[in-house]
Order: sequence, then C-alpha cells, then structure tokens
Amino acid sequence: MTSRRVATLHVWGVPGRAVPAALVRMAADRRALRRTPGLRFAKLLGTGSGRTFTVRDADPRRWALLAVWDDAAAADAFEGGDVLRRWRRIADEQWAARLRPLAARGRWSREEPFGRPWPQRWDGRVAAVTRARLVPRKALAFWRAVPPVSADLHASPGLRFALGIGEAPIGLQGTFSVWDSAAALNSFAYDRAPHAAVVTRTAQEGWYAEELFARLALLSAAGTVGGRDPLG
Repeated sequence: MTSRRVATLHVWGVPGRAVPAALVRMAADRRALRRTPGLRFAKLLGTGSGRTFTVRDADPRRWALLAVWDDAAAADAFEGGDVLRRWRRIADEQWAARLRPLAARGRWSREEPFGRPWPQRWDGRVAAVTRARLVPRKALAFWRAVPPVSADLHASPGLRFALGIGEAPIGLQGTFSVWDSAAALNSFAYDRAPHAAVVTRTAQEGWYAEELFARLALLSAAGTVGGRDPLG
C-alpha cells in the first residue's frame, strides 16, 4: 500500500540568458536525484502549451521537476537541498505544488510512480497527470487529433491551470492540470465530446506504447507562473 506517498511538482521560469544553464541542469541533476533519500520517482521535464504536443509547443524558458516521495518528511528534506538551490539560482520565478496520490493506472518508464493508492475521499482541488509514449508510426494521427481536445480543455469549467510536460519535445508527452474539484475533472474526461472521442480512438487505434493517468489531491501550492498565481 502507498498511502504515505506524496508528490511534488516544481515549475521554474528562467530568463532567456539562463536557458543554457537550465539545459545543463536538466542533464546534470539526474545523478543528484538518484542519490536523494526517500525519492521513489523523478522526472526533469520540459514544458509547453500542450496544444499540439509537437516541438512547436515547447517553451525553453520554463522547466519542471515531478517527484514522488516515500513520505512528507523526505519531500521536506529535499526542499533545502542542492538541486532546488541550483534551480532557484537561475530562475526568475517558481511555482511549487504538494500533492497526494488518489488514483493511478498505467506506467511511466515501466514504473508505477504513484503506486496503487488506497481509495479515499477528497473534496478539495485535484490535479491530473497524464503521460504517453507514442507508437512512432501512429504519431501523425495522434497529433491531428490533439488540437480539438486541447481547445476544449482550456475552455472547460473548473480548470485552473494546465501545462504540457514531457521528457522530450516529440514522442514523450503529457499534461499536468489542476481542477476545482473531482467533479470538474470527471466532466471533462467523460462528458465532453472531444475528449471522449479521443479516448475511443486511442483504444481502437493503439496510439500509445505506454500510458499513465493519475489523479492527485492538491495539498498546497505557492508561487507564480508567467507572473501570476495560476490558481488565483
């Protein structure tokens, strides 16, 4: 059981002059993360708008770290460590969220990063993490299907924040989003026609070699993205 696990997402905005330093951090911090006590899973991520899931979306001035921890104490200890200190040195803004896994299915890099959470009630804001690895020969069909879903996502009632995330600009992509409630997330996922159509096509056409969907309770969040509180 994995009821004690917590997840964190750090999002950094860097000025244009610091983009090369951010690329260095993306490569160099992997080793440091592997040595971090209590860390179950971590991905350093590029970000983008998530509107097409192609290289056009990529934002070289915004980077992220998604991590899953054994417990809150391990996440707390990481906050004062060298990895975050180095990112803060080059960033001109940061947004960070603390989350608790509520439900998860699928795999990311052949792992179940959020474990298999206990069923539990949560009445506050929820976050969703999606991630997929595309079957290369089916990528074009997937990219053609994305824009209507993305447009509908950004128009969905109850959406507070959405960010495209990925380990690579093409082929490995996902989203992080925050919703006012589980009901708002469910309405987008199951009731709105564009997303429902893509879910059906995914099952029929086998676009993904690997996929993950996770729902998490938003425990806390602080900072800015693009100069504003995205949840304000």
